[in-house]
Amino acid sequence: MNYELLEEAAQFISGRWPDARPTHGLILGSGWSEVVDSFEIKESLDYGEIPGLGKAGVVGHAGKLAWASSAGVETFIFQGRRHYYEGVGWTPIAIPIYILKKLGATTLILTNAAGGARDAMTPGDLMIIADHINNFGVNPLAGSHDPVWGPRFPDQSHVYDPGLREKLAEAGRKAGVPLTSGVYLASTGPTYETPAEVQAYKSWGADAVGMSTVPEAILANAAGLKVAGLSCITNLAAGISQVDLSHEEVTDTTQQTMPRMKKVLTAFWQELAHAG
Repeated sequence: MNYELLEEAAQFISGRWPDARPTHGLILGSGWSEVVDSFEIKESLDYGEIPGLGKAGVVGHAGKLAWASSAGVETFIFQGRRHYYEGVGWTPIAIPIYILKKLGATTLILTNAAGGARDAMTPGDLMIIADHINNFGVNPLAGSHDPVWGPRFPDQSHVYDPGLREKLAEAGRKAGVPLTSGVYLASTGPTYETPAEVQAYKSWGADAVGMSTVPEAILANAAGLKVAGLSCITNLAAGISQVDLSHEEVTDTTQQTMPRMKKVLTAFWQELAHAG
């Protein structure tokens, strides 16, 4: 991880937006970028302007950072993420968390598009992430240690904050949108899982599978941020689905689910505002 680039990115944002004091961060996964329309936007930047971050490399990721608010809660919204499978290393993946930490944020909400591994799931379901399984085979905290990530050996007993998970559940109830809860497993990608892999992951306790989120959750939890996660189940995983998997199905399903995604996050930000 390139700590000079991490610091350069944080200093760039501080210089560009000297009055920004985000208390919360939101990273929008594949197909989620339009959620930003539910927020009041003060200013925005292309990822390409931020040192070390670079343009988003996947369709469905807008590649913009928005300085925004909802219900009076100041928020940095990252419209899209960088992925490990892009071959860019950990630095671009860590930059959003590093910026949030340096600017004083206390909370990070992660979203993604995922394949449903639980038989009862259907495309369009929204799942609160209760826990995760890191199947990357690597860890973003490996290598030289920096105090920004807290202790050398971070506890992961409660990566996804129970209080935030309850607020998400309450937001779903108030928005009239059913939410499920489950375990998210991430592998590096960019290939989708084989049917045999999905069966193995189900035996491990995975309810949904994807290629992101876990590294950011590990970093944010280590840095002392409270973390919440929400998956849009865009397809059934291999061996469960009756059709071949494609990224087009992912983006199509998130488009169809967008009104409910917006409702839930709007209600969630109201919950955050009430909590102070």
